[in-house]
Amino acid sequence: MSDPQRAPTRVMVVDDHPMWREGVARDLGERGFDVVATAGDGAAAVRIAPAARPDVVVMDLQMPHLDGAGATAAIRAALPGTRVLVLSASAEQGDVLGAVRAGASGYLIKSAQAAELVDAVTRTANGQAVFGPELAGLVLGEFRRRENAARREVRPTGEPALTPRETEVLRLVAKGLTARQIAERLTLSHRTVENHVQNALRKLQLTNRVELTRYAIEQGLDAE
Repeated sequence: MSDPQRAPTRVMVVDDHPMWREGVARDLGERGFDVVATAGDGAAAVRIAPAARPDVVVMDLQMPHLDGAGATAAIRAALPGTRVLVLSASAEQGDVLGAVRAGASGYLIKSAQAAELVDAVTRTANGQAVFGPELAGLVLGEFRRRENAARREVRPTGEPALTPRETEVLRLVAKGLTARQIAERLTLSHRTVENHVQNALRKLQLTNRVELTRYAIEQGLDAE
């Protein structure tokens, strides 16, 4: 339950099943959370989030228009202070790791009890990574892989490391894909791709996409 000594945690619930979405919103509201918005698909969530400014988004994965992973990445790019807790029926490795790579802070299976959801939202709002024991080992391995990949991206010149996602976007830039084509390939929003491009430009101290493409080709990313 949210701390009565401070403002209630602001929550947005995203799920394409109305009864489930309304039930989760009601349960959280009854336990002291401030449910500031709900959305029925990922695209709507991305549109609503900047105005709602939730502390935590409780996010389904399999949704029309834009899936939960894509919506997670877009919301995290637009609102870095907002955390995402995935609440999904799937425990498949690909879904869990896809959510983690998109920036989710936690992952809970829909079979969890209401008390577990309340605890997970509270811990997510407090900055903790929240994963059930059946998922913890899988996620820990992914975190280690990402850390190792980030270390490999540090160049001898001391240039800042690009994130795995920024490197992935840069690789497609080097192949000549437009931002919209990259967005379709990676199931991201156009805005999220542009954010990754701008982050890469800033980190590499480049001024435009032409220089970024040249850099990527020089690094051999177009051949990978």
